[in-house]
Amino acid sequence: MDNTKVCLGKIVGVHGIKGEVKIKSYTAIDKDIAAYGELTDKKQTQAFSIKVTGHSKDLLRIKIKGVDDRTKAETLIGTELYAERTALPELNTEDVFYETDLIGLKVLDEEKNEIAKIIGFYNFGAGEILEIKLKNGRAEMLPFNKSYVPEVNLDAGYIIVASAGMVFLEDKEDALKC
Repeated sequence: MDNTKVCLGKIVGVHGIKGEVKIKSYTAIDKDIAAYGELTDKKQTQAFSIKVTGHSKDLLRIKIKGVDDRTKAETLIGTELYAERTALPELNTEDVFYETDLIGLKVLDEEKNEIAKIIGFYNFGAGEILEIKLKNGRAEMLPFNKSYVPEVNLDAGYIIVASAGMVFLEDKEDALKC
């Protein structure tokens, strides 16, 4: 996937018998997922015109044009929904990033030695987490905050992990040896 599309959500279930789906929205305000025009799947083989119809617990209920029954809706479960990057607002603060811009960045220690690459970005409710792949091939999770990641340089393609982050990674290494 290139950087011209940004994932805004994922179809995670169905609602009722008339083809509504439940979506986990990744936008700051969940219902704004419908404000970015026609969305596509990851491979850009399907296009979706969506309308927010309500909430189902912490998920959005969405009606997709042309999906009129539960059986067709069920075939879409797991589909990620992408928008054109140009439809998204420009970020005017230095501490806010689109997830797609972080994936693939080099992870450097404070001496600027490359130690890993970012392979994932998550928020399970307790804060943002980076998934990194260390040079030895092992994947690790690292908190994404100023204490652990004091510098993000998108233009140069790297982040710096502070000594606190290095200690965190070393402690995990020691725990794995037990």
